[in-house]
Parts: sequence; structure tokens; C-alpha cells
Amino acid sequence: MTTSTPRICIVGAGPAGLTCARVLQLQGIEVAVYDADAAVDSRDPGGTLDLHADSGQIALADAGLTDAFLAEARPEGQAKTRCDHQGTVLARFVPAPGDTAAPEIDRGRLRRMLYDSLRPGTVRWGHELVRATPLGGGAHRLEFADGGRAERGSGVQHGSSVEADLVIGADGAWSKVRPLVTGAAPQYLGVSYLDVRFDEVDTRHPELARIVGDGHLFANDNDGRAVILQRNAGGVVRGYLSFRAPRNWHLEAGVDLADREGVRSHLVEEFAHWSPPLRGLISRNDGDYVPRSFWALPAPLDWDHVPGVTLIGDAAHLMAPFGGHGTNLAMLDGAELALAVAETVAGGGTPGHGSTLDEAVARYESEMFARSAGLAASSNEALVRFFATTSPDAPHLPPDHAQEHHDYLARAAARRRERSLRTGGRPEA
Repeated sequence: MTTSTPRICIVGAGPAGLTCARVLQLQGIEVAVYDADAAVDSRDPGGTLDLHADSGQIALADAGLTDAFLAEARPEGQAKTRCDHQGTVLARFVPAPGDTAAPEIDRGRLRRMLYDSLRPGTVRWGHELVRATPLGGGAHRLEFADGGRAERGSGVQHGSSVEADLVIGADGAWSKVRPLVTGAAPQYLGVSYLDVRFDEVDTRHPELARIVGDGHLFANDNDGRAVILQRNAGGVVRGYLSFRAPRNWHLEAGVDLADREGVRSHLVEEFAHWSPPLRGLISRNDGDYVPRSFWALPAPLDWDHVPGVTLIGDAAHLMAPFGGHGTNLAMLDGAELALAVAETVAGGGTPGHGSTLDEAVARYESEMFARSAGLAASSNEALVRFFATTSPDAPHLPPDHAQEHHDYLARAAARRRERSLRTGGRPEA
């Protein structure tokens, strides 16, 4: 693999891939991003997420987007309430004034912010990866379903394919790049959910707005069922009606997922023992019930480095969402990999910068494995505990969020000190 002018292709234009591309461009390195979506906003991006000071926010600083993030972020969205299925409040967290340890931002707004920071034409939309083939010497050929040509820039054109010196798999849970480095595949965690949304909640659903407040509501019955609600921007609340169930639960239950009223009737029965206010949330959603489920890769997961290819984000360490680490780690992966590549390219393969680009990528992988392993395992375990059957007098309680926020800030300071020592005091982007 060359170290002077590497041809870099990123597969996947989610937070990981876009962050990586942005940091590479800031370092003067050309990159192309390929994504199956038709456009940045062509599908529902999902709900809200919190960006942690020790990971997602560091990546945004590397990308020069801290101010843009703070303009969109909702610090008040860090609030969290935990209650039982009768509505009894078990724990509540309200962020202190000025707390920016983990502000919320809608996924769609984050993706748009990252995309808009890239040079026009960086992302090739409508390119679904079919296969990635090793060519020897670390080079790979990427073939796309649409038959479209790679535009002038990173990669060598071959009709419906493109060749690259470094392929970065940022293509999520069902990555087409992952098989190049590992045979690991996502496993179903035994919990499914229905994604719902409520619009104009302050006027149309005032009781829901009151229950959710500015942030999140977590309610479970200690018997494998839960309702998780999140305040989003623009007066929207996203909801997740979750339950332990076989992967194809709807087939066993005889439920047609396309029949909104049929799904609603099934849920009303399933949650019949919940309090009327909470049970009422099941039947007042605006729109359809969208079926989803929780999957994760084995944790910890690592692999022997393969020349010319690596993974970031969910492609590398898909985990349960409990703890909110997935997107944060994904963005930090993207930034760290980009900086490792940039140091090597800038150093021309000199000692201290990694003698080859492959060594820089292998170093990133080693650090990524160590960074993600414990968080992936603990996130998956937290999901299992949350949906476990427990006695009413021993409910699964949330972590100490105040301490959690303190830890985010402490780790962020430590990570910046370590970065400064590693780079000889060079200021960060």
C-alpha cells in the first residue's frame, strides 16, 4: 500500500463514515464516500442521541464542528426519568445548568451537519456495495449494484467498480466490508420493539409531553416489557415499545405488521397490566408501528489486521444502545483512524508516524479494540438486565447519571492530555 497518495474509499455515510471523511479532508487527504441511500435525508434517520464529552464531542472537535454541534444540541435533553409500569417514579435525573457532558441531538440533524461540512461531491449517493474483492498488495475492488461509475477523484474507475488502497467499512450492522477481516456476524439479543412517533406533542399530546419532559422516559414492568420515550427537536417524541420475544414474534402471534389497528390491539393486550396513562401511549401514536429488534456483534471482537481494509462504528462493534456508546464510539473511530492515516501520509512513512499506512491502520485497530470491548459487553449486559424478570421490590435501576457525566468530562480531559503527549503538544483541530 502506498503512503504518499493513498486512494481511500469509505463505504457508508453514517456518522462514522462522514466524520472520518471530514477529518481526512481537514488534513488535506482526498477521500470518496459511497452510500446506498439516495440522498442524505432519503430515509427516516431515527430518533435522538447523546454525544459524550469523552468520545463523540472529541470527534466533533477533530472535525472542527464543535460550534455547529452546540448550535443544534439540546442540553436539557439529558434529563431522564425511570418509572415502573404503574407510573411510579423510581429515579429522576435533571442536568445542572451548563452541563454539556452528553447533550442530545437528532440523528438526522447530526448527519446533515456532518454531510454539509464535506466538499461537494465527496459522497456518492445511490451506491449500494455488492462485493469487495482483494486484488493483492492491499488493494481492493468495490462493486456497486447501480452500475454507476466512480467519479474522478479517489479510486480507479472500472465501470461499476472502483479500486482503492484503503477501504474503510463504515456500513453498519450488516456490513459488506466486514467479511474481509472477520467472519463474525450480528446476533439477535432476544428483544424486539416497535418504533412509534408523536408529533406536535405540546399541543396534540400534552399528557405525553408532561410524562416525557425535556428528555427521556424509561418504564418497564420487570417482566420483559418496556416503553422508552425520547423528546426530539421540533415538538416530536419518538417511542420504542419493547418486549422480550422470538425474532419472528409477529408470525407466532398472528399479527400483520402492516395492519396498524391489528398491531395496536395486540399491544393493548400485551401491556394490559400497565397503568392507563402509560397504556394509552400505545394507542395514540401518529403513524405506523415500525418493527425493529436489537442485535449485537460478539463482544469483545477483534481480528488480525488485513492489509488495505478496516472497519469503524457498528461494522466493527455493533452493540445494544444502552449507555448510548454506539454512535459516540463510531465517530471517535472515524476521527482516530483519519488522524492515524494523516500522520503517516504527512510523515512520508518516517519513524514516529508509522513506517507504512498499514501499520497506522493496525495501530488504530488495536486502540479501537481496547476502547470498545468493555463498553460493548457492558451495553449488551445492560439490555439483558433491563428486560430481565425481577421481583417488584428489586427493579433494575438506572446508573448514577450525575456521576456518569462527571466521568465523561474526566475521561475527555484525560484523552486530550494523552493526545497532546502523543502529538508532541500539537494543537488539535
